[in-house]
Amino acid sequence: MRRLFRRWRYGYAGLAGAATFLCLSLTPSLLPRGHVMQGILGGVSAAIGYGLGELGAWLVRQLTGRALPRPSRAAWWWLAGAGGALVALFLWLGAGWQRDLHRLNDLPPPPRAGIPLVLLLAVATAAALVGLCRLLRRAARWLGRTLGRWIPPAAARVAGAVTVLVLALGFVDGVLVGGAYAAVDDAFRTVNGETKPDVAATTDPLRSGGPGSLVSWESLGNEGRTFVHSGPDAAALRAFTGGGAQDPIRVYVGLGASPSSRERAALAVRELERTNAFSRKVLVVVTTTGTGWVDEKAVRPLEYMYGGDTAIVATQYSYLPSWISFLVDKERARESGRDLFNAVYAAWSRRAAEVRPKLLLFGESLGSFGTEAAFTGVDDIRNRTDGMLLVGPPNRNELWRRIVADRDGGSPEILPRYAHGTTVRFAGDSVADLDEPDGAWERPRVVYLQHPSDPIVWWAPRLAVVRPDWLTEKRGSDVSPAMHWLPFVTFWQVSADLARAAAVPDGHGHNYGTAPVAGWAAVAPPDGWTPERTAALADIIAG
Repeated sequence: MRRLFRRWRYGYAGLAGAATFLCLSLTPSLLPRGHVMQGILGGVSAAIGYGLGELGAWLVRQLTGRALPRPSRAAWWWLAGAGGALVALFLWLGAGWQRDLHRLNDLPPPPRAGIPLVLLLAVATAAALVGLCRLLRRAARWLGRTLGRWIPPAAARVAGAVTVLVLALGFVDGVLVGGAYAAVDDAFRTVNGETKPDVAATTDPLRSGGPGSLVSWESLGNEGRTFVHSGPDAAALRAFTGGGAQDPIRVYVGLGASPSSRERAALAVRELERTNAFSRKVLVVVTTTGTGWVDEKAVRPLEYMYGGDTAIVATQYSYLPSWISFLVDKERARESGRDLFNAVYAAWSRRAAEVRPKLLLFGESLGSFGTEAAFTGVDDIRNRTDGMLLVGPPNRNELWRRIVADRDGGSPEILPRYAHGTTVRFAGDSVADLDEPDGAWERPRVVYLQHPSDPIVWWAPRLAVVRPDWLTEKRGSDVSPAMHWLPFVTFWQVSADLARAAAVPDGHGHNYGTAPVAGWAAVAPPDGWTPERTAALADIIAG
């Protein structure tokens, strides 16, 4: 055994760290993981553990000034036996934790037969990462020896290490990341130009891209065309209201209409004026997600609640998925949300208060980031809107972070109370959370929907080194009580959860289903609205 490890030159401390971190990676996180994802996550964690173990041994040598004694044959066999037993135990425990997580998320449990695949992928991934780091180290040493012919050895070693590091980072950023981004950009640019098979050009003058519209059907983009094509008509609304109804207004300006965010916002306002949207009861300003998507389950409820006496306006700032847009287009989301609201508000505020519509705002995921950008704080929201609904806010949302940080004492991070709930309220496991606290809930109202298991809400770089409050508190109903904060490991676990954020049933992760129905019923209910009407509408939206 010792000869095998020495042949591949794996250090004793590094292997101990790798086994430890591999075991820790098998502990549960926010969402259930498949065998492949768990194997890759385990390999990344094991590689980090190996590096930390070797770093620790190196620091001891540097601080003590002498080499550590070589492990004996017995020590190697003890490491192999104890490490192997520990890994086997955690593989078995991990399988149980994953089965529990699947049940908490209303998913069928995975088969235990895939456990060997987890170990195989973890070992292969860790070996590949450690091998890559060793290649870079050897390249740095070779370059240092070469440079040492002309400059002092110490300076040559530093110069060699820095040069290799810069070249490696340049290769990753310029070739791997840059090439991947170019490929993804081309792919989603193509998708943006396509039209879904069941979507046809609108003939409704109350929809952008239709007769008399200031923007063309082709300029709307894939998601814009889907948005203006979708939604209930007056007949469907009458069937729900049991009375009068009219066709809703839907305004959308895509990237193809103008390259400037302010120009798209100005064009959207002209479209609102063309359709006489400022005479409706409700006007909703939506900041889209990265692809330009508007969640039908989130905006359609208002059209039913007000019998179509509504207008919804949105603009596109990107055609990339939200997680990519967050990395490369985040400022565009901020700019788009701010420009659209400011343009709409300027036109809306010029009209008499007794005749202008309720001005509501909606943002989901990255869209909530853009929506918040239009405001300096809660007082600004109260002064310039009639209500706001934000769903699944990313952890980087500045206003959300300030509100959560300033929450009332004793309230948990997953369900904070802010200023006694007078304006802002949160709902997590259940929209019934909005009934708390018991004090007065003034208007306008702001509602945040955030699941305890949504990694979009809880992922942050500081997870690597700082334990968050939500992992010191009682876990949410769909989060395993066995989840605990572990340095570095929890960060990679929640990072892996991002890939499956929306791939879980309604009510879990980043899938909010029909929860916006109750959200709007709390923010801006029509006169005479009842909880029974909320339940009936939720059934329609779910269908």
